[in-house]
Amino acid sequence: MPSRGSEWVQGYVAAWKSNDPDEIGALFTDDAVYLTAPDVEPRRGREAIVAGWVDDLDEPGTWTFDWEIIHEHDDVVLVQGRTEYPAERDYLNLWIIRLADDGRATEFTEWYMPRPHGGD
Repeated sequence: MPSRGSEWVQGYVAAWKSNDPDEIGALFTDDAVYLTAPDVEPRRGREAIVAGWVDDLDEPGTWTFDWEIIHEHDDVVLVQGRTEYPAERDYLNLWIIRLADDGRATEFTEWYMPRPHGGD
């Protein structure tokens, strides 16, 4: 049986592929906080998260994402990943996710480091 963290990440990847506002919104609580970069104001609330995602979406088929959960305890999930945009560049990712009892995220922080295009 997949962990709550695995289920959430699988839902995130499905929403990333579809860019469907309902799928995106289903991942987050009403008052969730989504941090996209260290010096940027976080997106606060499900509506702002969905709007920000749709404004900054990745087109389906333009990326791949490989991931693994490196730690999960109680409501905290740490995910290490690699996003590849074959036409642009690659990123190494670290996600910190805090989950509510119902499995939706109350907080999501994404850290990413760009890699040279085609790097290992």
